[in-house]
Amino acid sequence: MRTKTSKQFLMLENKPILIHTLLVFESHPDIDEIVVVTQAKELEETQKWIRQYQLSKVTYVLQGGKERQDSVYEGLQMMKADLVLVHDAVRPFVSHDAIDRILEAVKMHGAAILAVPVKDTIKQVDQAGIVEMTPDRNRLWAVQTPQAFRYQLLWEAHKQAKEQQILATDDSMLVEELGIDVRVVMGEYTNLKLTTPEDLFLAEIIYKARSQSE
Repeated sequence: MRTKTSKQFLMLENKPILIHTLLVFESHPDIDEIVVVTQAKELEETQKWIRQYQLSKVTYVLQGGKERQDSVYEGLQMMKADLVLVHDAVRPFVSHDAIDRILEAVKMHGAAILAVPVKDTIKQVDQAGIVEMTPDRNRLWAVQTPQAFRYQLLWEAHKQAKEQQILATDDSMLVEELGIDVRVVMGEYTNLKLTTPEDLFLAEIIYKARSQSE
């Protein structure tokens, strides 16, 4: 989004998106600890909102690294958990049911991700803007968060990435580099990552619809 305000601090029904997201995990009975990792310039504001909403499960608010995986690595160093869920701050609509499903999967398999089947046809395009190929849509899934792993497995994946300078767009890619199978768990199409003005418009609709159904 083209705004001076960081995405996680944009207001959704008078509350920052970040707080909507954190409250989902704060209120889940099987979540024991929350570690928030953010940019240095956002530490103070993040801490302010967490204090205001009295989020007791947040144990650390840490400065992240240059890349997303660097930030996850920083968070892992402060944790002593058997299982870890990694989640995007700007996905406020993940449900407790989805968290339950991925927790069940990670307990059984050690590595699991939320994802939904893609609805559109996907094209692989070269730098000149020419279609190179059309993957089979029936085998394509759009990955969401949270992604869940046994702590030691994710730690080993991040250590290997640092040693071998592997750069990935999500944590499951790093686990795949270890040769570990990652189980796909059905996500939710409403579990949006709010990155564009259109996403925020949809978020307001989803929020109001959920509020009316409660």
